[in-house]
Amino acid sequence: MTTAHRITASLILTTLALSGCKVGPNHQEPVSAIPDGFTHTGAEGFSASSTAGASAISAEWWVILGDPALDGLIRRAASGSLDVRIATSRIREARAQRGVVAADAYPQVSLDARASRQQQSSTTRQGNFGSNDAFNLFQGGFDASWEVDVFGRISRNVEAAEADIQSIEQSRRDVLVTLVSEVARNYVELRGFQQRLEIARKNIVLQKDTLELTRSRFRAGLTSDLDVAQAESSLASVESQVPVLDRGVQAAIHRIGVLLGQQPTSLIAELTPTGAIPSVRGEVPVGLPSELLRRRPDIRQAEREIAAATARIGVATSDLFPRFSITGSFGFASDKVPSLLDGSSRFWSFGPSMRWPILEWGRIRQNIKVQEARNEQALLRYESVILRSFEDVENALVAYTREQARLTSLEQSLAANQRAFDLANQLYTAGLTDFQRVLDSQRGLFQSEDAVIDSRRAVTSNLVALYKALGGGWEAFDPQPTASAAEASGEPIPIETQQPTTQKQ
Repeated sequence: MTTAHRITASLILTTLALSGCKVGPNHQEPVSAIPDGFTHTGAEGFSASSTAGASAISAEWWVILGDPALDGLIRRAASGSLDVRIATSRIREARAQRGVVAADAYPQVSLDARASRQQQSSTTRQGNFGSNDAFNLFQGGFDASWEVDVFGRISRNVEAAEADIQSIEQSRRDVLVTLVSEVARNYVELRGFQQRLEIARKNIVLQKDTLELTRSRFRAGLTSDLDVAQAESSLASVESQVPVLDRGVQAAIHRIGVLLGQQPTSLIAELTPTGAIPSVRGEVPVGLPSELLRRRPDIRQAEREIAAATARIGVATSDLFPRFSITGSFGFASDKVPSLLDGSSRFWSFGPSMRWPILEWGRIRQNIKVQEARNEQALLRYESVILRSFEDVENALVAYTREQARLTSLEQSLAANQRAFDLANQLYTAGLTDFQRVLDSQRGLFQSEDAVIDSRRAVTSNLVALYKALGGGWEAFDPQPTASAAEASGEPIPIETQQPTTQKQ
């Protein structure tokens, strides 16, 4: 082995030995303080407990509403939603991008072939292509280059790309959470509008009967025309509510159709028949705050964004160090095509190379600061998402419990108004009270019935908002989550407000 060969072999072995040393910080699970439980789960009807490593929230939480039609709509939405399909396409894009980045770890080989006519002066002519000043040159061969990942530039890039994939997977799950809750919310709105419309129509029939009775009494001389005018006004007022409520019914049907990835009017025949407002059956499980961090996709997405930003600090830091590559070429060159593949026309080269941008350190260090700032922003976004998630859950718990209390009072008011209307109607028929008392009691009864229906809708809508805040629903359509080491062990992700610690190799 010649001295040149020994030097080349030594450089290659040294380069390969250094390969695998990654510069920059390693990602650590971010930590911040979390409460032991949610404040407003002490009310009757809630369950916060769960078994170790398992969630208290069912993967199909909407089944507690006991409405098969809603179950079917949610399943159809998960498979047909355009938003979900877009999110799925983004995952495929991220996986392909990871492949682009990972390709840098493999040798790059290119085929080169060319033909040219050249002319050299007599002082530079080599003489091995003939004595003419102008000659043809035919070349063909392979060029190869392999960057040895000495300081982890490529592996950090791959690490960032993998974190990007996991982040986008969590984004898709967040789309599923929103989709499920939106289908459920609009379905509840639809049933609420339909029930209120039924109440209005029933009241219209009642008001028409009252108007006919008043007209009969007027014709008999038992009352004045004022009572007739008041009855007509009351009837028209109730009739004016019908177009508003019907508009709400149609808008909810149109929205559900679009959520299912269909035309807005495609579900009119299916959803126009009036149905009951779904209601909760049994205890409502809400789980613990530690579960929220494992389950809610936007929190998991924010954590993966930190991992990607941390890896990109390493990519930027690697630019401070030289890049080592092993390059080679093999081919043939001749001034005549027939002799192109002769042994005498062969050429080759092989050896290591190094590139070190030592005069660009100012730019490189500023880029490192850019990536560190982005990492800090990702950490702060993570903390912000956690705080907002706790706020969402607490607000939804308060709204749900308070609306239940309001519903109880409204139902009591409805019972009282029903008794008042029955008594007023009996007294008026007997001529023992004036017509204004009848109208007032009738109006109060209609308002109470409408308020009770709307409150029942609000109770269920607030429950839907609660489960959206808890991040439930995506598991039913994405059963194999991509878990971090902490998640895979079934342990809660540790949370405590501080900058993530880093380590270098």
